[in-house]
Amino acid sequence: MHFTGLIIGVATFVIIGLFHPLVIKGEYYFGVKIWWVFALMGIVAIALSVAVSNVLWSTLLAVWGASSLWSIGELFEQRKRVEKGWFPKREKNK
Repeated sequence: MHFTGLIIGVATFVIIGLFHPLVIKGEYYFGVKIWWVFALMGIVAIALSVAVSNVLWSTLLAVWGASSLWSIGELFEQRKRVEKGWFPKREKNK
């Protein structure tokens, strides 16, 4: 039996699931100014996915990279959600 596809599917689900709270907490604590962290993480992961010869790891790195890049847009969308009152806004200490 070959489990590579199942592993990729489950890992993709977990990776995408991890980015949801990362975006929410990242925007809450740092605002959208951390977009470059997601960009750098995405570029590095995609570059590594091209360099790695193992199909499983190459695929998972590509999913990580794509999720990182997708999260840049989600950071800015999260800011709009906060402005609409859908998520709490962090109060700055005075």
